[in-house]
Amino acid sequence: HNSTYGTSYIQPTTQGATITILKTTVNSVFQLSVTDLLLSISAIINMAKVPKKQTAKPPPVDKLLKPAAGIALAMLAYYFMKGVTNEITRVDVTDQLALREVFFGEGASGKDYAVLCHPESKDGSVGLPVSSVFQDSHDDGSAPVDYVLMDCDYILPDSGKSIYEKFKLDKKKRPTVFVSGKSGPPKQVPQKHLKTGSMLTKLLKQMLEPHAAKIEKTKELKEKCLNKEYCALLLKGGKPEQYVKHAMANLLGKYPNVQFASVDSNLLFLVNLEEYLPEYVSGEHRFVVFKKVSGGLSAGDNETKAEGRLKTSILPLDSPGVSFGAMDSLVGSALKGKNMKRIPALPNIKTRTKKLEESERQKRDRKKDQARRKAQEDQKPPQQTFSANDGTKEGRRMERERRRAEHNAQNNVKPKTPEEIAEMERRRRQRMEEEAAKWNIGAEDAQEEGVPLEDEWEDENDDESDYEDGDGGDEDDEDVLDLD
Repeated sequence: HNSTYGTSYIQPTTQGATITILKTTVNSVFQLSVTDLLLSISAIINMAKVPKKQTAKPPPVDKLLKPAAGIALAMLAYYFMKGVTNEITRVDVTDQLALREVFFGEGASGKDYAVLCHPESKDGSVGLPVSSVFQDSHDDGSAPVDYVLMDCDYILPDSGKSIYEKFKLDKKKRPTVFVSGKSGPPKQVPQKHLKTGSMLTKLLKQMLEPHAAKIEKTKELKEKCLNKEYCALLLKGGKPEQYVKHAMANLLGKYPNVQFASVDSNLLFLVNLEEYLPEYVSGEHRFVVFKKVSGGLSAGDNETKAEGRLKTSILPLDSPGVSFGAMDSLVGSALKGKNMKRIPALPNIKTRTKKLEESERQKRDRKKDQARRKAQEDQKPPQQTFSANDGTKEGRRMERERRRAEHNAQNNVKPKTPEEIAEMERRRRQRMEEEAAKWNIGAEDAQEEGVPLEDEWEDENDDESDYEDGDGGDEDDEDVLDLD
């Protein structure tokens, strides 16, 4: 109890008969007044009182019947309306415009369609039930497609083929589901994604919703990124932060015609690409945009020609780290074709090792040395600058002129005048005529008519016969030793 005399400590006993009041001060002990004592006792009694709990009685059963009946009727109505509204639309196969809209997305709606090949009932029969997988995915409603039914056995009048044959759909895989419309011509859904409705919904979202492709192999890099017209690749240096995810989501919405992809740089190494990017640092992300130059992945067959070797160009983000503004500006520059650089070889993915990192570091050092040498050559005076002979006709001509200029400067040779050059040419021609005259046969050297030219050669042969011995070659035969 607090009073004008100080602080009191009151301790009630178990019998409630005696109350001890202690008052502590610096120099003395005082007695409480009667009024203060009564107030303290009343406060303690009020604290000791415990309120009694009131037991609530349950409502009577007859009052719960009406609410329960109302809830049951509401649930029945909900399921009834759900069954009515979940009926899947069937495409009229005789309507050519409707077929072209479903197959190729040529209508004004610009929609994507998930189509179940389902035969139409005839003669008023019930027909086959709709696949539960397709129905569950339709009831989920989260995939960005319109679900429709179609009789794929219908013979198209233009080609004389059924829908199965026209678009090469495997009729044996049940249920037969394909995706078409704005995304392109019909593509059949693999059977491994048709086990449950949720699996089909997940696949449809992956196929149709914009998202960044996850790349782990070289084949995936070529198919999902390099073979596209434009591809923006995020090289993750670790787990991406929330702002990076938001930036990528905004870029996906802003550039629907650009394929976005990501690769984990902590585990994977991109050969033939790393030397063009900022050096890898754990925790820092890098970004690069690819633009397809020519070629493709198709090798060609009897019906189609080969596309040629795939070639691409890049535009890397030179600054370390990524942000929405920097990536947005880079993608915009790539779409305009600014500062794109062709690379001689396509990137390929390998597991990151110290050996690969060392080779990439050496490539960077060589590029720095080349840039330094080029800068030094650019700083030389113009008279000392010379482009090396590259083997071409122009290069060889420049080499000759350079050597001629060096020779003239060292030997103090003055260039000749046109008159001197003409005189040198006249003397050269005169010497040629004199040499030719020595070899020409004049009229006085010719033999008389009727004398054959062979007589001279015959006389020479007769003179040579005078030197032969009478015995001929007999002595030579005797000089031969008999080795037997």
